[in-house]
Amino acid sequence: MENFETISGGICAAKGFKASGLYCGIKHGLPDGNESPVSNKKNDIAMIFADVECNAAGVYTSNKVKGAPVVVTKNNLAKSGGKARAVIVNSGNANTCNADGEEKAVEMCRLTAEALNIPMEQVIVASTGVIGLTLPIEPIKYAVPLLAEKLSYEGNIEAATAIMTTDTVRKEYAVKFTVDGKECHLGGMAKGSGMIHPNMATTLNFITTDCAVSPEMLQKALSEIVKITYNCLSVDGDQSTNDTCMLIASGLAGNTEITSENEDFQTFKDALYQVMKNLTIMLAKDGEGATKLITCVCSSAPDLDTAIIAAKSVIRSPLVKTMIYGEDANCGRIACAVGYAESDKIDVTKLDIFLASKAGKIQTYKDGLNMDFSEEKAAEILKEDEIEILIGLNSGEATATAWGCDLTYDYVKINGDYRS
Repeated sequence: MENFETISGGICAAKGFKASGLYCGIKHGLPDGNESPVSNKKNDIAMIFADVECNAAGVYTSNKVKGAPVVVTKNNLAKSGGKARAVIVNSGNANTCNADGEEKAVEMCRLTAEALNIPMEQVIVASTGVIGLTLPIEPIKYAVPLLAEKLSYEGNIEAATAIMTTDTVRKEYAVKFTVDGKECHLGGMAKGSGMIHPNMATTLNFITTDCAVSPEMLQKALSEIVKITYNCLSVDGDQSTNDTCMLIASGLAGNTEITSENEDFQTFKDALYQVMKNLTIMLAKDGEGATKLITCVCSSAPDLDTAIIAAKSVIRSPLVKTMIYGEDANCGRIACAVGYAESDKIDVTKLDIFLASKAGKIQTYKDGLNMDFSEEKAAEILKEDEIEILIGLNSGEATATAWGCDLTYDYVKINGDYRS
């Protein structure tokens, strides 16, 4: 794998991308006349704008109930031939299950296109927040011109803040790398804390790069890396209606465009993996009410799909999550979760289970059977805030990793009064 240097800048790390964000009152109403548009309230709307026309690729929720922005974005990219220049995204309201949802999402695109003087079909629109609540359009009409005025090559923090809902921290990551002798940059921002159990994307994620990549190779790279990063994430087993992951390439790094699966394509995919893996870990660590990050590594599987299925089965198990929260090495729950994983290629008589953290590593199951182990050592391991569950299927050479978090009392509190 190529060497990558972590850099700052998030969504603005790549050449040619500006961003902005502000509070406009989508959840609580328009700012009053005495309040600055950039108020002390958390930003709730963001804009990303590229200096040039970009190639774009996306993956979206497979939930049958889809947010209107998902439908409109897919339609726009089909009309534009996979070209995009801008993103408009709000938090506080998902614009889902509303009779006027698509009309409002289209209006968001129209307002953005007008403010930026670009074709409407080159606008990506996204929303996150409460499902089934009518989206107020007036705050957005108020905000879009201000967002356009505020666009900045250093606007990544304002934008990353604007897409947060129950998130407690911003999620940004960027790297620089070399392709065709040219320095390239790739960075992104993500949001998500609850309602996370993806299948074809997760939460809201926007990634930009200045590496020149054809639309076909861009989509191929995104789909392949989503499979082993975002799709291996589970906070609570609930899949969102608005999941969207967009990858936008400006080509301003000046490299020869990547049009085939050559060495440059592999380097680009490795860079994309670095960014998406780290954003995935941030999403898992910031799960609603979470106190511990859980990483489940399934090794020696017969193939990649089986490894992913087993790791995700463990990471989404409520009983495993509560076990980690309670710091109780009740690893029969892990064996159980492997056992009901939806694969006929798992031989549970070969199953090994280990627990690990900064405090050490201990084996609790061998060949599918419970072992004698030190409960004291296990408790010491589980007291750390980052826990690894290591599963060996001993049936092949494939390995996959899934990420999640513990399940706590606070998760119930947060979601019990989410709308208020």
